Amino acid sequence: MWGYLSGFDNDLFGQFDRMRREMDTLFGALSGSAGIRSTTIGTYPAINIGASAKQVDVYVFAPGLDPAKLDISLQQNLLCIAGQRHESLPDGVQLYRRERFNGDFRRVLTLPEDVDPEKVEASYRDGVLHLSVARREEVKPRRIEVK
Repeated sequence: MWGYLSGFDNDLFGQFDRMRREMDTLFGALSGSAGIRSTTIGTYPAINIGASAKQVDVYVFAPGLDPAKLDISLQQNLLCIAGQRHESLPDGVQLYRRERFNGDFRRVLTLPEDVDPEKVEASYRDGVLHLSVARREEVKPRRIEVK
């Protein structure tokens, strides 16, 4: 794309590209983002959010948790999910690699403004927490007939 500038100051854009790759290598383990909507490495639990005209569905991928120990709250349109995940290892075990999250977590999500905090259903099955939040009736569009 910038080929016409390749001879400029010993290939300036090539040097910028090399510097970017070196910075990616240096800080790659810390940033961990793969795209504009991805989260950083270590963000737990992973979450999917979907919406329809009637409700907003939140899927929290958190295997191995006790659902009774989750702290879930919805105030206006802020959904807070908190809990802890602890693995107990036998005495004398030395880990060489740990990829699963261990410890306390807290995720706060902003939902659409028209959700109804009084109409929330939660279920936990096969390591997936499903929260279904209904939208308020008064803000749903209604059809007006012209006579």
